[in-house]
Amino acid sequence: MSMLDDFVEHAAGPSAPRYTSRAPAQTRGGFDNVEYEGFEQDEGQDDAAQSSQVLSLETGFIPSSRGTGNLPPLFSLSLVQYTPPAPILHLTAANNMLFLAIAPLSVILIDLAKPDELVTVDLPRPAADKGQAAARDVPVIRRLFVDPAARHLIITTSSSDAFYLPVSPGNPAVQSRRPRPLRIRQTITAVGWSPISGAAPDGTATEGASKGDAVTPPSTDVLLGCASGAILSLPLPPQDDIFKSVNLSMGKPLERDLQTVYTLPDGQAVTGVTFGFWNALKKRDKRAWVVFTTKDRMYEVQGTVSTTTAGGKGGGWAEEMFRPVREGAPKFQELPGDPPSSELRVYLPVGDGQSTTSLPAPNSLAWLTGPGLYHAGIASSPSTETLEKASLLPYPAAAPETPAPAFNRAPAASDGPQIPISVVITRWHWLFLYADHVVAVASETEKVVWDEALPMAPDETALGLSSDPLSRTFWIYTDHSILEIVVNKEDRDVWRAKLEKGSYEDALRFASTPAQKDVVLSRQGDALFAEAKYMLAAQCYAKSSRSFEYVTLRFIDADERDALRLYLAGRLERLDRADKTQRMMLATWLVEIYLSKCNTLEDVIAAEAATSDVDNLMAEKEIMEEELQTFLEESKNDLDPKIVYELVLSHGRTDLYLFYANLNKDHAKVVQHWIAEEQWRKAVDALNRQSSLDLYYDVASILMRHAPKETVDAWIRQPALSPRRLIPALQTQQAVPAASSQAVRYLSHVVFQQASTDPTIHNLLLAFYAADTDASDGPLLRFLSTAPDDPATERPYYDLDYALRQCLKHGRVGACVHVYAKMGLYESSVELALDRGDLPLAMANADRPEDDDALRRKLWLKIAKYVVQEKKDIKSAMTFLESTDLVKIEDILPFFPDFVVIDDFKAEICSALEDYSRKIDDLRAEMDEATASAAAIRRDIDALAGRFVMVEPGEKCWKCAAALVARQFYVFPCQHVFHADCLISMAMEFLPAPTLRRILHLQTELVGTDDARSALLSASFSPAPSGTGTPRREASASAAGGAADLLLGVPGRKLVAAGDRLRELIVPDALAQAVSAVGSVGLGGGLGGRKVGAAAGKTRRERARDDARAEAARNELDELVAGACPLCEGVVVGLDRPFVAPGEEGDWAI
Repeated sequence: MSMLDDFVEHAAGPSAPRYTSRAPAQTRGGFDNVEYEGFEQDEGQDDAAQSSQVLSLETGFIPSSRGTGNLPPLFSLSLVQYTPPAPILHLTAANNMLFLAIAPLSVILIDLAKPDELVTVDLPRPAADKGQAAARDVPVIRRLFVDPAARHLIITTSSSDAFYLPVSPGNPAVQSRRPRPLRIRQTITAVGWSPISGAAPDGTATEGASKGDAVTPPSTDVLLGCASGAILSLPLPPQDDIFKSVNLSMGKPLERDLQTVYTLPDGQAVTGVTFGFWNALKKRDKRAWVVFTTKDRMYEVQGTVSTTTAGGKGGGWAEEMFRPVREGAPKFQELPGDPPSSELRVYLPVGDGQSTTSLPAPNSLAWLTGPGLYHAGIASSPSTETLEKASLLPYPAAAPETPAPAFNRAPAASDGPQIPISVVITRWHWLFLYADHVVAVASETEKVVWDEALPMAPDETALGLSSDPLSRTFWIYTDHSILEIVVNKEDRDVWRAKLEKGSYEDALRFASTPAQKDVVLSRQGDALFAEAKYMLAAQCYAKSSRSFEYVTLRFIDADERDALRLYLAGRLERLDRADKTQRMMLATWLVEIYLSKCNTLEDVIAAEAATSDVDNLMAEKEIMEEELQTFLEESKNDLDPKIVYELVLSHGRTDLYLFYANLNKDHAKVVQHWIAEEQWRKAVDALNRQSSLDLYYDVASILMRHAPKETVDAWIRQPALSPRRLIPALQTQQAVPAASSQAVRYLSHVVFQQASTDPTIHNLLLAFYAADTDASDGPLLRFLSTAPDDPATERPYYDLDYALRQCLKHGRVGACVHVYAKMGLYESSVELALDRGDLPLAMANADRPEDDDALRRKLWLKIAKYVVQEKKDIKSAMTFLESTDLVKIEDILPFFPDFVVIDDFKAEICSALEDYSRKIDDLRAEMDEATASAAAIRRDIDALAGRFVMVEPGEKCWKCAAALVARQFYVFPCQHVFHADCLISMAMEFLPAPTLRRILHLQTELVGTDDARSALLSASFSPAPSGTGTPRREASASAAGGAADLLLGVPGRKLVAAGDRLRELIVPDALAQAVSAVGSVGLGGGLGGRKVGAAAGKTRRERARDDARAEAARNELDELVAGACPLCEGVVVGLDRPFVAPGEEGDWAI
């Protein structure tokens, strides 16, 4: 057996040199020049295309200046590169598989996804009768029937035998190669497949029903049409297994669950059958329908069923539906004729990626009859009519030798139309197979769109057509070859057909290029305009590219301003943002139309208000105003505000004027409008809704005169305002009392709440208080006493001189007193208060200079003199003394008259004398306590001189660990003991720089004389016997002299004053001798000694003076060095020092 040549070629054009092309019967209409997306045009046609496009936009008519000859055909033939091993008898396709029947009894299964893995199934040959050597006639395969999912295959032969083969698509390895004979005792001529496979949707599956797997196909039901006119119902796969039996004896039983559900009375052979269900997923109201045909009749049967499966105890759905029909006659349509082959084809609306387990029900069918192709749609829901929009299509006439400009449905003058051999249904076309060519007819227009000759050899015969509903492929088979009908953008011209039929929405859905959509919208607009549906027409025109002038003039001539408005809005929306001029013109025109519409509605309402109900007109007017406002919001960037303001005002639309001004945030216009209308509160409200400070300043004066409270409230809510710029407006409130003055309220808010430091504002508020018509000084005094002070100067922010002038000008004496006090002129303030007779005020000001008791006493004496001399009230004077402790009775006695009677204040004098006596006693007691404390201190000092510390003979220095008594040492109360030089060297480590400088200075003084220097430098300490004494600095006379010169400030030397350099200059050995020249033992905290080696040649007085000075230096040096234990003090001072000194890291390494 031959194999495929490694692949199945799907070429777009013919693949054999014997191909002869027939003239394509392309239709030519008014839309032929519309471009198709994905196809290029010739360069020479650019100008013609552009001119046609312009013409189409302006007139709506698209001339046929450019045909579709340059476009590839919708269909083309492709010869499959496969040579069958024997003549082809039949071919069918399903689920991307080809089932090829070849003579005599072989079936080849070709999986197009794996074309090199062919599966050949051989049918068993019938056994010879007894007594005969062999069978007389060898039967051949007649038909192949396969379900859309390619899981069940039924094979019929010329001997009326039938075989069943389960199919495993995509699994050649597990594909069964043993067909099972079917025991039905009938010749099968047609098969109808159930749209439901596997278990029923309601779960009521028959026995043995399953969803299937890769090997076992899912269960399904079939209706079998027979040559005898019988219709059989059979579940697949068959239930029992008789694969071993190959001899079909009529005496054997029939298939299980096989039922004859109906038989035609006339016994004509059934040529086609199909069925389906309505409400299959519901538990109730299930209905089934069946359509089957003979060569001249089409029968329709439908009825209510309880299940969607066949067989079982009740006989299944077919038995339920056909039972009533057997008693009567089913509905049928008769089309007399004797076609060579009567076929019934259905179309399944399969989508991309359709699953084989949930195929849709067929939605249309086509029946090949003698008069023509009978086609109809199938109802998708329960209906009394199973078929919808049935029609008869006459077969296309034979194509002439020369190509015709278009297909004409009228019969040809010569032979008339031929009856096709076979037909299949595509999504938008019918494909007719003739003996030598194939024709495609558009189902929308019923016109021929493709006619091509078959590339056959002279001895070949075209046998039939087959379609694969899942992969949507179409095949032609002859007795020697297979051809594929390649589909190329089948829906390319659907928009044109829908447009010619007036189905504009469908045409838009199928239009694929902007030019096509533009034509559809333009024609739809023309149709709607002709039907006076102007609003809908305006929407279509707005989406098209029709001439703007043409459309607008049409609406203007028809006086349809509403439609014109809708059209302009649509065009504005489609305009590019870069076309600013065009957008501004359209937007402005729309504003004018909206305003005119609103005015018209107002005029109509005013005219009909008295005679009719105008509620609808009022509602329409409100809607129009809302639309206008919405349009202004959306098109704000496309409008010129100046033009819009003029338009709105010319129409008297004040409300819209304010709306647009607020929309543009042009609050100045809103405020000025309300000011012009003297609507002050509304003006202030508009002012509050904006943030421009300049507008506040511009309208401050006029609003302050007419709405002061609201204006000040607005100012207070805007803290960013500059009060200085509001002074002119505040001046308008000068004549208003301060208690009700809004200017005072605002200034107080600025001063106290906003903490203003502007002296001008403080002075202005003070001026308002001073000029108040109210004679009370309370508000002014409260301001003066509570006004904040400048923290830098501790004086108020207002000008004190200005405040004093204002207070004097307006006779505010109390305020003047306060101002005098603020200026520090306390005497003037007290005198002014006393002149006014305000004693409490004078007393309050007398206590103001808190840091100057003398001044306070002086001020109180002034007040006392006033009380005694002016008031002449001795009792009041005595009471006055209780107000202060700076003035006593003896201070005011000189102010009394010479001849005053002492009886009036005898008690006060006695009280004062008693007070003095008590104070004298207190002072005497304090003196006694001080004397006792001094005596105790002297006793402690005397005891301190006899204090001693016990030192053991073997005590060692805590620093050098040498014997302590080997040389001069110190003992501290903490029991730490050190040699004098060791103590000095340790003290230098923690003493601060100032102390080191002082020690260095004392060292310089102690070695300042030649005698002292020689005595100090010649002294030496013997090291301790243990050899662990503190290393002494080996200082020769010259070295010591150099150090002394440095300490004494010899010229050319520089004294270093801080840090380590200071410590280097201090000589511990020299200091140790200087502290105690006689070598006496000292105690920590200071010790004495006597001078050794006094300089000769000095007088006794000079030596005494030098000794005293040296003794004082030694005492001070002793206090500095031995003031604290270096170990105890050093621990505290050295807390911030590291434990490991620099250079000692190696010693501490572990």
